[in-house]
Amino acid sequence: GRRVERLVEQARQFSPGVVSVADPANVSVIRDALATSEVAGKVDVVSGDEGLLRVATEPNDLVVAGLVGAVGLQPVLAAIRAGYAIGLANKEVMVMAGALVRREAAAHDVPIIPIDSEHSAIFQCLAGSSPNEVSRLILTCSGGPFRTWERERIENATVEEALAHPNWSMGDKISIDSATLMNKGLEVIEARWLFDVEAERVDVVVHKQSIIHSMVETADSSVLAQLGWPDMRLPILYTMSWPQRVNCSEQTWPRLDFLKMGDLTFKEPDVEKYPSLTMGYAAGRTGGTMTGVFSAANEQAVAMFLDKKIGYFDIYNVIEKAMEAHKNDLILDPTLDDIVNSDLWAREHVKKVVESGVCKELVAV
Repeated sequence: GRRVERLVEQARQFSPGVVSVADPANVSVIRDALATSEVAGKVDVVSGDEGLLRVATEPNDLVVAGLVGAVGLQPVLAAIRAGYAIGLANKEVMVMAGALVRREAAAHDVPIIPIDSEHSAIFQCLAGSSPNEVSRLILTCSGGPFRTWERERIENATVEEALAHPNWSMGDKISIDSATLMNKGLEVIEARWLFDVEAERVDVVVHKQSIIHSMVETADSSVLAQLGWPDMRLPILYTMSWPQRVNCSEQTWPRLDFLKMGDLTFKEPDVEKYPSLTMGYAAGRTGGTMTGVFSAANEQAVAMFLDKKIGYFDIYNVIEKAMEAHKNDLILDPTLDDIVNSDLWAREHVKKVVESGVCKELVAV
């Protein structure tokens, strides 16, 4: 979106027909940079929301949706309607519009291959299984940077501390979601729509080593797991090569060494420290526009936390207030316009709550 130098470097290397950048002001910067290269005149440079739609619907084999937040919904729907397979790393798309996206994918016979490490793991474990053979899905999480902290200490956590994930290297928004465990609340809802299971059949366990990326319990009580080092290159590679697997040499790809790996441990998440899970399940049970409000309120709250406008636990508080306020306006079978409007409403509601100064008052959803 904004890494102009990286985009120029990639355009020079791969000579795509079109590239898109978030800020229209950067279009001329990129064009000027490419004008002196071998791809001069070969790459169309576009921008903004229209640019995303253009890129998503260019002729291709697979659209990798790696955007963060609600901005990814329209491009994903456009790609599906154009008949292109989706590699989905943008979990908010399924959280806010899971039913709609599933209907569109079925109507256009388009596969959705998850890239998030947890959902990629489940996708791999489910290969060859029918829905009635699945008992439950088990999402793992590392517990983030505050896994060993007491709740009282977490209340005063800084932005820098929340961004310091012990296992994964991720963007700012996803790193904060991991610290708050909001990512698991979102992933429970995502799993519900990706794999057509009720939210109550999706469990979450803390697995600090991040070696088992998720598990599937089958009807006969067997448990299937996908293991690997905490490295996002593997699920990305699997998505882009699916349904085949690429033969990676040991020289270029580190193998999992069970003798060096050490112990694998598991524990129940602490919902007192991480109320995000309770909210995620509540949103998932309610359904309709509530899941989009949950996601949008979180996105706005995280942005305000990163800007140091609110404290760490205020993230939970403003999301709960948005969900509580939305109950009277809930739409159970929303249209795309309903979903978009609810998303915008949730963001504005969070801003108003923060401006009013009552965001520190916790309510029960």
